[in-house]
Amino acid sequence: MSDAAIRVHNLYRYFGQLKAVNGISFEIPHGSVCGFVGANGAGKTTTMRILASLDYPTMGVAEICGINVVHHPEEIRRLIGWMPDHFGNYEHMTVLEYLDFYARAFGYHGKERRTRVQEVMEFTDLIPLAERFSNKLSKGMTQRLCLGRSLLHDPQVLIMDEPAAGLDPKARVELKHLIRVLAQEGKTIFISSHILSELGEMCDSLLFVNNGRIVHHGDSESLKQGTDAAGGVLYDVQVVGDPQAVSDWCVINPHVEFLESRKKGGRIRIDTNAPEKAAETLARMVKDGLQVVDFHKEQRNLEDAFIDMLGRIDRGESAQPVEQLPPEPSFSPPAN
Repeated sequence: MSDAAIRVHNLYRYFGQLKAVNGISFEIPHGSVCGFVGANGAGKTTTMRILASLDYPTMGVAEICGINVVHHPEEIRRLIGWMPDHFGNYEHMTVLEYLDFYARAFGYHGKERRTRVQEVMEFTDLIPLAERFSNKLSKGMTQRLCLGRSLLHDPQVLIMDEPAAGLDPKARVELKHLIRVLAQEGKTIFISSHILSELGEMCDSLLFVNNGRIVHHGDSESLKQGTDAAGGVLYDVQVVGDPQAVSDWCVINPHVEFLESRKKGGRIRIDTNAPEKAAETLARMVKDGLQVVDFHKEQRNLEDAFIDMLGRIDRGESAQPVEQLPPEPSFSPPAN
């Protein structure tokens, strides 16, 4: 078995002049959860469809557990669970009938089929909905049904395209819990979402893509601790007395910018990440009469980090060096 559950090497997918995927390479190890992040049209769904054997790359290689997704699509479909952003269901078919239908399609029979359907319904909390029509469910219930369908054949790898889109807070918490449980069971999960804060909580790594190219692949903490585009760092300052004093002080002091008022002070930006500059700023505040009771570096949220990264790219700066290997030969899709 390959060391990587998912391996993509110099993957390209063109639609006419549109470069939907433009030479990306990455690997995701077995048993990890990787978040796939990017603006609409960045190439996320196209990449996921190629991995799910539903589309062909123009060039490059995509593998699941060491198996080429183009050359062996039937094997790939036994290895993966595919949860698209939209999926079809059927009128006048209950939740139980829906899952039973797909269990039959996966080759389960008799007692084994009934047992497997029961296990999946218990895991996704669908037993109370067994007799509900599958096309009359709420968004959260529908997503649990789609997850249940993708788990019926006990896949090694789950590919989930925007599973939290449109969910209410309770349903998002439930989905996040199910994903972590699946990860603890050793499944590899590749998940895209626009809710970056939740991806940061549930994922082992984040893969940022922009205009079909990877701009970051790493953990969320490295992004949160990073400086902004100009090298500045954010700090939260709390004082005794009038919180407006923080704003007034920043106006007359160099290298410091006041960003936002807070109940007991404010949020400021120091224009360098040098620790001695932060110490110097705090010392000047105290010397100038501010009664500082708290002064700490803020973590950036992932949304800010992502926007900052796109800003660097727009200015022609490199967000993160990404090695581009020579493209492998192009090929034509096998004939049907």
